Amino acid sequence: MDSSWEDLTLAFSRTSMFPFFDIAHYLVSVMALKHRPGAVEGAWKNPFSSWFTAMLHCFGGGILSCILLAEPPLRFLANHTNVLLASSIWYIIFFCPWDLISQGYSFLPVQLLAAGMKEVTRTWKIIGGITHANSYYKNGWLVMIAIGWAQGAGGIIITNFEQLLKGDWKPEGNEWLKMSYPSKVTLLGSLIFTFQHTKHLTISKHNLMFLYTIFLVTTKVRVLGICSLAVASHFPQHL
Repeated sequence: MDSSWEDLTLAFSRTSMFPFFDIAHYLVSVMALKHRPGAVEGAWKNPFSSWFTAMLHCFGGGILSCILLAEPPLRFLANHTNVLLASSIWYIIFFCPWDLISQGYSFLPVQLLAAGMKEVTRTWKIIGGITHANSYYKNGWLVMIAIGWAQGAGGIIITNFEQLLKGDWKPEGNEWLKMSYPSKVTLLGSLIFTFQHTKHLTISKHNLMFLYTIFLVTTKVRVLGICSLAVASHFPQHL
């Protein structure tokens, strides 16, 4: 039994995020952008601005972690494959004939699947940030926590700055003043993975990755399911 569990968690920890999990991450991120007021009209008027905003949504964590570590913030552009993949998803979401992508995404099972897969990438981003920070500051746990959190939830913070520049910023949406659930759960993940890395938690990395990811996915899917049921039960009362 122990051997089967170890094999399962080890295989899971070696799962590649490219391309399917990355596609889910880009899909959910760009769809969130499209649902913002005026986003579709803005994409037709200024495609470059819309594309760049979409890239901030998709790669915001990497951008923020680069800024915190004094690295080039546009380093993500060097990853040509992922940039082209994210750009393709942005294009078909905003400019697909008859809005077919949005119609397909409106089905609840598709949303649940994409959201769950996006949460898997959050675990990998947190660990990547912690490992990268450790290469600069050996066992500097405060830096590792900060970079792990930035890598996993930095997209939310970066888009706050983007909204500020566009004049759309609202104080109640400030992640520094009022952290959202994704930011909080990412900070929690950064804490526990940092303590595991510094040997303060006596649990193997692959087991922790599996357990934390299961927690993320089940929580996200449950919240989305409850929200969709609430919306479905609300509208018939007003028909």
